[in-house]
Amino acid sequence: MPVERVLLAEPRGFCAGVEKAIKALAWMVAIFEPPVYCYHEIVHNQRVVEAFRELGVVFVDDVAEVPPGAPVMLSAHGTAPSVAEAARAGVGVVVDAVCPLVTKVHHELKTRAKKGYTVLYVGHAGHEEAVGTMAVAPDSVRLIETEADVAALSDLEAEGAPVALLAQTTLSHDEWAGLRDAAHRRFPDLWLPGRSDLCFATTNRQAALRAVASRADAVVVIGSANSSNTVALEKVALASGCARVVRIDTVDEVPDDLSGTVGLTAGASAPEALVQEVLARLAPTAGTELVHITTEDEYFPPPPELRELLRALSTALGVLSGAPPAPDTEAVDDRTLSATQVLAALAS
Repeated sequence: MPVERVLLAEPRGFCAGVEKAIKALAWMVAIFEPPVYCYHEIVHNQRVVEAFRELGVVFVDDVAEVPPGAPVMLSAHGTAPSVAEAARAGVGVVVDAVCPLVTKVHHELKTRAKKGYTVLYVGHAGHEEAVGTMAVAPDSVRLIETEADVAALSDLEAEGAPVALLAQTTLSHDEWAGLRDAAHRRFPDLWLPGRSDLCFATTNRQAALRAVASRADAVVVIGSANSSNTVALEKVALASGCARVVRIDTVDEVPDDLSGTVGLTAGASAPEALVQEVLARLAPTAGTELVHITTEDEYFPPPPELRELLRALSTALGVLSGAPPAPDTEAVDDRTLSATQVLAALAS
């Protein structure tokens, strides 16, 4: 049986933080001769990473691999303070593409630690965001991934010190909520931020998928295996009762036995071009239904180091051409240019 209908989740794909990071790295590629270095994958998507590799970007997992004086970008997931300091000691231009929502968690952790709290951090061991966040105050933070981890915190209970709860931004709401509730039962005076640490884009994509999954015979989630928010989408679809959930990284991975109604979404670092390729492969006989939950219009400007660099270039070009310098906003505001357009231009 062919695929009859596709339920296309909206919103899906690139979030504001990923938009910021991709465009920032594209600026670096445009400004500097290759190679440009990037600490960790700029975002967790193989297609995006390979597109930049083809342009001469070198991804490293240790800033010691960056030659002195070479330009380097720090990834969207956030970087340990010691790593950022080591990168800046290399003298070259360093641009930090960290998502502002991750920066917020870093700030919260630093503040709680200074006030004497032990911070329970809900996250995934080894994930770049978790590693970078916990490094902000390593002596004041405990990683919790399961309720068993919460149950093992008897030493904190005995000490009676204040306890706070923070989280990796890309978790599924259900995963976070279960551990929040377990921690609150263990520590009734648990401090929580006034606004959840979970990324609004992650939450929106999960809500849209819930609306899709309950109506679908199968769900296809587009995104790479190392993308935490993509894995969270898989969990959401299964928890919503969908009998079959498939995660794919490329259009060639679309199963050939899908039929009936298929739900389709994409993780926050998966490009829209890939979504359209998958839609074409599914070729629904009764068309595609857009399942719209909310409209996202958030915009994160380029990193401050990049804004300063672009201002300087704009001024220099103005002097050389004899034209008056452009206003700062013209030099640094790239909101009218999407990361999808940037990737298409790079590919061509």
